[in-house]
Amino acid sequence: MVEWYLFLPQVRFPVADFVERALRAEANGFDGVAFIDHLEAPGQPDENIWEAMSIATWVAAKTRRLRVGHLVLCDAFRHPAVLAKQALTLSAASGGRFDLGIGSGSWPAEFARFDVGLHDPLARVEQLDRHLALIRQYWSDSGNGQLPTARHPIPLVVGGSARRIMELVRKYADWWNLPANHIGRFSRLAQEAGSARISVQQMVGFVGAGRDPSVVRAVSTRRFGYLGPGLVCGDADALIGHFAALATQRVERFYIWFADFAAADTLTEFGESVIKAFPDP
Repeated sequence: MVEWYLFLPQVRFPVADFVERALRAEANGFDGVAFIDHLEAPGQPDENIWEAMSIATWVAAKTRRLRVGHLVLCDAFRHPAVLAKQALTLSAASGGRFDLGIGSGSWPAEFARFDVGLHDPLARVEQLDRHLALIRQYWSDSGNGQLPTARHPIPLVVGGSARRIMELVRKYADWWNLPANHIGRFSRLAQEAGSARISVQQMVGFVGAGRDPSVVRAVSTRRFGYLGPGLVCGDADALIGHFAALATQRVERFYIWFADFAAADTLTEFGESVIKAFPDP
C-alpha cells in the first residue's frame, strides 16, 4: 500500500490557485499535499513565492481529509522552539493532519541575500541535529516539554541524501524523503534509511487521454530534464508500472510533482487512472 501526496511549490500563482489544486487533489484520491520553503523562488529570484507555514495552514483550513506538510522546511528559518509550537498548533487545528518535513537548506543564495542561517553546509547539518533533538524534547511530556502537549502524532519527515543527513534520518525520522534529483541513487541510499519509512519525490510528465506523448515528453524535458531519472513521462499504464516497481523497494509514499504545474484535468485523470490502481493505504 502506498500514499500519494501532491507536491505543489507555492510559486507564481495566487494563493487561491493552490487551494483549488489541493481541493482537486483531495477529491481525486491524493492523501496529502506538500509545499516548499524558500525566501526566494529557487532560480527565479524575481518570481512570487508564498511563505511555507502560512500557506500550509490556509490549505489545511480549506480541506477536510488531506494531510499537509513540506519538502522541506528549512531549519535555518525558524527557532526550534517556535517551529515545535507551530507544528503542534497546526496539528491540533487540522485534527492531526500535519507532517513536519525538515532539512538543512538547499539554496545558498537565499542565505546570503537575506543574511539568515549558517553559510557552511556541514555547520547547518550539525545545527539541524541539535534542533531535531530539541523539537523531540519540546513535544515530549517531560518537564522540558512545551504545553499543550500534542494531541496527535506529528510524523517527522527528514529530506536529503548526504551522508550526515542519512545519519539524522536513522536517528530521528519517521519518514525519509529522497528528492527527485537524487532518484538515480535510490537503491544505495535506501539501505541507509534505517527504520524510517521511505518516500520519494517524483516529477511526472503525465500523458493523459488525447495528449500527444511526444509533446508531453518534449515539454516536460525542456522544463525539468535536469532531474534525470527524477522525471518520468508516460501514460497511466506506464506510470502504474513505474510506481509499482518502486513500491516493491520499500517506497510507501510518492510526492508527485507534475510537469504541467498540476493542471486540474491532470489531477483528476491521474487520480482516476493511476492512484485507483493501487490499494488504499
